[in-house]
Amino acid sequence: MGREFGIGVRHAIEQTKMTHREIARMLDWDESKLSDLVRGKGGVSEAEVLQLLAFCRVPPTEVRRLLALFRETRETGYLQIPEDGVPDLVRSLVEQERLANVITVWSMNLIPGRLQTADYMQALLAGLARSKAVNYDEVIAARLARRELFHWSREFVFFVHEQALRLPVGGLDVMKDQLLHLLAMAQRSYISLRIVPIAIGAHAGLGGSFMQLKYEKFEPVIYLEGEKSSLFLEDKASLTTYTEVLKLLDRQALDEEQSKELINSILI
Repeated sequence: MGREFGIGVRHAIEQTKMTHREIARMLDWDESKLSDLVRGKGGVSEAEVLQLLAFCRVPPTEVRRLLALFRETRETGYLQIPEDGVPDLVRSLVEQERLANVITVWSMNLIPGRLQTADYMQALLAGLARSKAVNYDEVIAARLARRELFHWSREFVFFVHEQALRLPVGGLDVMKDQLLHLLAMAQRSYISLRIVPIAIGAHAGLGGSFMQLKYEKFEPVIYLEGEKSSLFLEDKASLTTYTEVLKLLDRQALDEEQSKELINSILI
């Protein structure tokens, strides 16, 4: 069952100000069933989901959303298409990042979003097909706010192709500041920055950029982002495939010190 569904159920339960044991007793459930439900592990029927949501007095609109998630996330993945067309603002991604304790990113063409400077972001947006319905200042603010999740209690691994370092987004001054920012972030003990050099030619990440999120209480999930949609994959076959990609990238990428040396060589 999907993580976003589990998050929604947990929020509903928290609003009751009751413990899991109290709620389970009043519903005549085993406490383990309620715990599994919150963790997105399944084991309940749609009727039982409705019973719990009614007990928690969840508003009808939220009940419909959670039931839709309950049905959809029995599939191998689930697609999010936000109304404003900005995948970074999808609530489910933000929630997943807050829950994850290990975040691994592969970025083939651009500096990863979490490591971008504001000027780099603005230059990227200037080159996109822009929508009048989107407030791009809010987009940049939201992306910068994601930096708040950088914390020593989490582990971040970034695999970045060398071509992303050499793509002159915004011009020389913007790129110089961006590369200096990468070096500064790479000094943090909980951030690992690994560059895949152009010199090796074909590499494991040619299929495209993605993010792997690992959790203490859930199975991992893979996040793919497109122009106007985002896709979460949580089936075993996809997880196995992307895990193998990361293992190969780990062998193909420069180590952390070599990666810093490469960035410094571009700055000279």
